[in-house]
Amino acid sequence: MQKQKETGWRSIRRRFGRTVTALGLLTSVACTSAQAPASIAGAGLGPGKPDEVSVATWNMCGVRQWSCEHTGGPKDKFQQLRDLIGDSGVRVLLLQEVCSDDLSSSALRLGPEWQSVFEPYANVDAAGARTAIQCTDGGRGRAGFALLAASRLTDVEVIPTEQPTVGLHRGVLCARVPAQGLRVCNAHLSLRDSDDEHPDWDFRDDQLSSLFAAASTDERTVVGGDFNSPPPGQENTAAWIWPPEAYTTYRECDQKGGSRKARPTHTDGTKIDYLFTALPRTGCEVVDTKASDHRPLVMRVSRPTETAPAVPGVSTPS
Repeated sequence: MQKQKETGWRSIRRRFGRTVTALGLLTSVACTSAQAPASIAGAGLGPGKPDEVSVATWNMCGVRQWSCEHTGGPKDKFQQLRDLIGDSGVRVLLLQEVCSDDLSSSALRLGPEWQSVFEPYANVDAAGARTAIQCTDGGRGRAGFALLAASRLTDVEVIPTEQPTVGLHRGVLCARVPAQGLRVCNAHLSLRDSDDEHPDWDFRDDQLSSLFAAASTDERTVVGGDFNSPPPGQENTAAWIWPPEAYTTYRECDQKGGSRKARPTHTDGTKIDYLFTALPRTGCEVVDTKASDHRPLVMRVSRPTETAPAVPGVSTPS
């Protein structure tokens, strides 16, 4: 963490309150690509080959009180989930800003093979007390982030990360998807001014370092989520938060060669949603939607065939 405030970066809508607790269990399958070929937004990647798997990340904007009242209701968001599964063959989803009851309902409607795991957001006060964030409309449970998959999820763990001393706690949630030979990690990073007591502190550098350290323990890992930051580059005054291995040891879904630029995933025209892996990528898609202020990002990867514990060139944390 650096006590450094980013300037010149337009923040997305402000969020207040959320809690961190664990819920239900859902299953998933993942997807990546070796060249990340461009695809037509909204057209879908179509069915993959038997040796491929598709993974998606999507901030659902499902917590109505967080400026999400004009992004559709639970029915609209569930239909988008179904479209991702049907049009792009997605088997594993990394979800942010989802209500726990909506998640459980979606898993049931998708079928008995679908399972989920949920981690609530937490709002932490000056005394260290944690308060859960409730979705305010219609008793839809708590607000949080989750993994949803079309098969069993195992070895679920919350990765320790630096969080604001006072304010909203997000986090990193990982699990294995044995049916797909993958491990996936869903990250929702802090905004640059998330600490109410120290508004000039930025936690995203430590959070990204923790995320990629978690990925380094298994080369079959796909990491992604809502990073609340554009890619590193001259136009990003907070490029210092990015660890060098993000775009070298690993490759981003939409990455082409050495370029960090990619298609926008937020309605304000920025890219803040990501999928990274060391596995060969075979497809990448940004999906148009009216059911959120974020566009889903879908990556297709070659399904791993052997167990290999660590990513080459990255030391395993002790």
